[in-house]
Amino acid sequence: MSLKKTIWEMDRVSVEEFRRRRKIPLVVVLDNIRSLNNIGSIFRSADGFAVERLVLCGITACPPSPEIHKTALGAEDSVAWSYCTDALTAVEELKAGGYTVAALELVHDSTPLDCYEIHPDGRYAIVVGNEVDGVDQRVVDACPQAIEIPQSGTKHSLNVAVSAAVAMWTFYSKLRNNG
Repeated sequence: MSLKKTIWEMDRVSVEEFRRRRKIPLVVVLDNIRSLNNIGSIFRSADGFAVERLVLCGITACPPSPEIHKTALGAEDSVAWSYCTDALTAVEELKAGGYTVAALELVHDSTPLDCYEIHPDGRYAIVVGNEVDGVDQRVVDACPQAIEIPQSGTKHSLNVAVSAAVAMWTFYSKLRNNG
């Protein structure tokens, strides 16, 4: 029988220690995310996968917020984040900063996430989009690459927080032991 770990056995670190720890070189850009619960969930996943930072854009709400906290459970305090008025500006700044930027979006020439080449010495940014319209087309056009999560069901997409978490896990699994 497998016993669940107690809170003391989980090797949790303080917010301060987490902030000092090495992060994977991944920035996640949130393009006009409407749901505060989705925003909180993305913060929580970003904490779990040691993402470098989040960039909240457009109508995406920013902490502090009781609704974000409800799903972030404090990750809004541990994860570095910034606000940018629009995702297009954020993408241009990230590209200028040496990041390889990709839209997480269903487009004709997208690369399946499991086939996307993630190099240990690279710096990456992914853009996740609005719950209804996805990543704005102008932002997709500005991204040199697009990646998508292969699926076999009747739906065409996953919830944005779930998609972001799947993408973060993929980068984390390939980058966590580097550096």
